[in-house]
Amino acid sequence: MMDYTDRHFRYLMRQITQHTLLYTEMIVSAAIKHGDRSKLLDFSPEEKPLSLQIGGDNPQELAECAIIAEDWGYDEVNLNVGCPSDRVQSGNFGACLMANPELVAQCIEKMQKAVNIPVTVKHRIGIDNQDSYEDMARFVKIVSEAGCQRFTVHARKAWLKGLSPKENRNIPPLRYEEVYRLKKEFPHLVIEINGGIINLEQVRNHLQWVDAVMIGRAAYDNPYLFATVDRDIYQKDRIPETRHQIIEKMLPYIDYWVSRGHKLHRISRHLLAIFAGIPGTKAWKRHISENAHLPGADSKVIIEALKKVSREGNGKNNKNIVLLSEI
Repeated sequence: MMDYTDRHFRYLMRQITQHTLLYTEMIVSAAIKHGDRSKLLDFSPEEKPLSLQIGGDNPQELAECAIIAEDWGYDEVNLNVGCPSDRVQSGNFGACLMANPELVAQCIEKMQKAVNIPVTVKHRIGIDNQDSYEDMARFVKIVSEAGCQRFTVHARKAWLKGLSPKENRNIPPLRYEEVYRLKKEFPHLVIEINGGIINLEQVRNHLQWVDAVMIGRAAYDNPYLFATVDRDIYQKDRIPETRHQIIEKMLPYIDYWVSRGHKLHRISRHLLAIFAGIPGTKAWKRHISENAHLPGADSKVIIEALKKVSREGNGKNNKNIVLLSEI
């Protein structure tokens, strides 16, 4: 998610779940090739396993970026063929590429031959009037024959004209059954479902039909949704930590970056939703929002904000959490 899943948010998420695959923001291939790579690609070792999500339509350039990603230490490269924003369309990549599966296949083939790490694709059910199940199945067939073995499917079509990116996350209806059908008809592929998934009960239900689940906006709106994922989904013997414990683990990380010239708000903005539904969350957000931008602000701001939040409810079961935002 652009402007959301930066390295600081990913580091926070890794304090909550150790086994969930995390994704970067979508980064344009031209930026990786010609831009400040350290700024764009650096991550903390603790963030792994980590997938670099790329946008682009030039097979050679994407292959070069895949090589860079592998050399940088990423565990996977994901080609985004699902973003419907005007800015992305103007560059001829994102969801508009679903209309040209042969070009996507060329990109995947070139990337896959260049690296040993997996190259995966994220896409929509369809676009505009090219949105039948048969259209999607044809897209997946062509791209999979080029070497892609995992597809993350946002179970909504995208209207490339007439709807904003936000509207495209909510207005087109969810069509989960078509993703289930895709897995049934392509059993040899890893099919991951995405869109409108807001709690672990839904995750468990989807996993009866597909191989994996991606959660986007709901993860940002309430990161603690993932507190029991390692135990309940990955079957790992790990006791969920409380929200206070998670934030306390972030304090040395915060001071590390502040001591190197980073502004506190660049990290603290990702912490605001951690206490969603807990008494004192408004005071927590207010204190951070009012103080994180001040000169010299560091972890002491977070420590003071913690005092305003009740410790009750930190270990509550998350399966009934309901969030408003969707992917």
